[in-house]
Amino acid sequence: MSRPFITEEHEIFRKSLRKYLEKEVIPHFEEWEEARQVPRTYWKQLGEQGFLCPWLDEEYGGMNADFGYSVVFSEELEKVGAGIGGPGLHNDIVMPYIDSYGSEEQKRRWLPRSVTGEIISSIAMTEPGTGSDLAAIKTTAVRDGDHYVINGEKTFITNGYSTNFIVVVCKTDTQANPPHKGISLIVVDTIDGEVPGFKKGKKLRKVGQHTADTAELIFEDVRVPVENLLGEEGKGFYYLMDKLQQERLMVAIGAVTSAERMLEITIDYVKQRKAFGKPISKFQNTQFKIAEMATQIEIGRTFVDNLIVKHMAGENVVTEVSMAKWWTTDMAKKMAGECMQLHGGYGYMEEYEIARRYRDIPVSTIYAGTNEIMKQIIAKNMGL
Repeated sequence: MSRPFITEEHEIFRKSLRKYLEKEVIPHFEEWEEARQVPRTYWKQLGEQGFLCPWLDEEYGGMNADFGYSVVFSEELEKVGAGIGGPGLHNDIVMPYIDSYGSEEQKRRWLPRSVTGEIISSIAMTEPGTGSDLAAIKTTAVRDGDHYVINGEKTFITNGYSTNFIVVVCKTDTQANPPHKGISLIVVDTIDGEVPGFKKGKKLRKVGQHTADTAELIFEDVRVPVENLLGEEGKGFYYLMDKLQQERLMVAIGAVTSAERMLEITIDYVKQRKAFGKPISKFQNTQFKIAEMATQIEIGRTFVDNLIVKHMAGENVVTEVSMAKWWTTDMAKKMAGECMQLHGGYGYMEEYEIARRYRDIPVSTIYAGTNEIMKQIIAKNMGL
């Protein structure tokens, strides 16, 4: 289908990225899955070839690229596997906070290194007892002269085990009423060495997305210079809300891409697999299932592409993006089961890609705000 925001330049970028992935990533993907980690060379290579944060201004090392490049980047990584998507979070979820709310000194200190792969970024929101309730976070940052002293624990942090640059969501005012007005964003930066009191907990063992390292982060009297505060004290919650539209749109893009890949490998399988003397693609049930899934993907792709256009135009589409996030991830999750069923017993075998896809996709209905939260946002914005 024709996609209005994709130009010839985007396709050149896609071709270059795909060539890199086919040569340097796909041959090692299973090895990385086993190790539960991508190597630092992966980040370095992405930086060397200009794939990290291409949307940044040239003065910071970027290419002034539009959001279409982010879409292409996300899609091509997702086609290989959700677990290698850590650089996507870096590109389009974490570093935009620095670009939008950082001081000029902060931008010059961090943005160029985010392009080269020196920085492996993460954002530390979730805590063991809070989940989607950001206003209830317990991590504190207390001002002490020209430093903040951070105490708290974060969990489920993507890139957490390899990260050296963390945007920490914390409370700088524990007495604020309402509580969300006491939230601030502070950077803990270990690029050039360890920071006393900061440590990484265990690498978390997940059901799927094994290649994506996820960890607990622990802060015990971590002293951070006040110049690491992003924007203003007490504005952190509003900064997070401002950026969640893009984050959730990225999740929807990944879900549709994953669904497309699952359908592709399933169609290939049912054409080859024979039962009762003919390919199972010739059975009516198979044809109906494939037709239904193809229709759902087309609907999802059309809706998401329309939102991409609106997002690129600077429109506020929070309600629609919330719709896209819950619907596309729910669709992809159900599709994984349908595609596995069409693979029969082989679909449950590790050597078949659908088995990994079946493990990888369910968490997309949970992160970036659970699908139940998405429905609450939609209802609230409808005046209910």
